[in-house]
Amino acid sequence: MIATVAPTRSTSQPDTQPVTQPVTQPVTVRTPMPEAPAPDAAVLDIPVIELVHPMPGFPDRQRFALVQLDDDGLLCALRSLDDPELRFLVVPPQAFFPDYAPEVDDAVVADLAIDAPGDVLVLAVVTPAQTLAGTTANLLAPVLVNTVNRRACQVILDDTSLSVSTPLVA
Repeated sequence: MIATVAPTRSTSQPDTQPVTQPVTQPVTVRTPMPEAPAPDAAVLDIPVIELVHPMPGFPDRQRFALVQLDDDGLLCALRSLDDPELRFLVVPPQAFFPDYAPEVDDAVVADLAIDAPGDVLVLAVVTPAQTLAGTTANLLAPVLVNTVNRRACQVILDDTSLSVSTPLVA
């Protein structure tokens, strides 16, 4: 069985409606987790996201915090709590790619212990450039976060139409 992750436009208020759809239905994106404290605040005040599988190339880095970088909540940093110099810029892909709906298999749903579709946040890792026109997003390998238990992983999708370097703007 494959679950489709179909992001919807984020709002400034979290969804308060109960989710009654089974996991086989599209999983919707929720607003990023609450804004984290300023970088000089105690690490204990930042919600910890545990990667169930490390990001490729970073085998010893599994504890991260999602830190909002702009007022709109579109640009965030997935910052390592074990290595303060390591961070990944991420965005909710729906804001830039409205038709983006990655499909993930049962193993991912089980690894993240996803019980309800509305509990998943989909993020695309961004590679910044000198200009916005040169900035790209990795749509082939999104980061999925279970917002209930804060378990996450980067999923490499089996979709040849997606790229690791899709321009953010046309």
